[in-house]
Amino acid sequence: MTDTNTKIREHYGATGLTDRIKSALATIAPESQTLTVAQLAPLDQFHLRGIPATSELASAASIESSTRVLDLGCGIGGPARYLAATFGCKVTGVDLSSAFIDAATYLTARCGLSDRVTFQVGDALHLPFEDAVFDAVFLQHVAMNIEDRPALYAEARRILAPGGRLATYDLVRGDGDIVYPVPWARDNSTSFLLGEADTRTALEHAGFRLALWIDDTEPVLDWFKAIMADPPPSGPNLGVVMGPDFHAKTANLARNLRENRLGVLSAVLTTTGP
Repeated sequence: MTDTNTKIREHYGATGLTDRIKSALATIAPESQTLTVAQLAPLDQFHLRGIPATSELASAASIESSTRVLDLGCGIGGPARYLAATFGCKVTGVDLSSAFIDAATYLTARCGLSDRVTFQVGDALHLPFEDAVFDAVFLQHVAMNIEDRPALYAEARRILAPGGRLATYDLVRGDGDIVYPVPWARDNSTSFLLGEADTRTALEHAGFRLALWIDDTEPVLDWFKAIMADPPPSGPNLGVVMGPDFHAKTANLARNLRENRLGVLSAVLTTTGP
């Protein structure tokens, strides 16, 4: 494991995470009760705009029941469970953090989705899969932690079957320096943002063809405004997973977006050949 991977794993490492999640969920349902994807959404959606963003991306990527999906950088599995529950497809989740994978597996069992969603620890640059075994790869708020972006996109291309889709929803660099800490990094030692043009170039060089390319920054800013005007009800939320300074990190993220230091990109790309 590289030094960077070690730092990233430490950033997302969470001692006793599954036990903390169990305690938080006990405030809304007993351990024996099956939970829904909607109930878990405030806790398990690690990306801006949450389920609506994943829903839009899934529609653009033409996800259906027969689609074999890899959720790359799956966190604790929120999007993977949403895709399986909504479309009936089978989803594999991979993440560098073993604590996230343990929590993802637990939460999936609580939702009764273990027959459709599985998880394993893995490195996005060295995935433990044969070539061409997935129809779609979801990459949501992950690439900014990966320095070797060409290798990331090449690996996604390798595991996609002919006609496969890469659905990405990620942050891109804008103007000026990033204000840290943010949810994915405490400083620039583990933050590897690219601008929109460089992101597109890296994807095309990896063998992808553009199908959808949208600047989603304004919808995200509107979402932040709505949250500030009408905060969500109390209950389990991302602070359980990301720690007590999560709100400060989120505030910096919102500032970076408002000041055009960051932007938000939604894209779907297809493989260009065998």
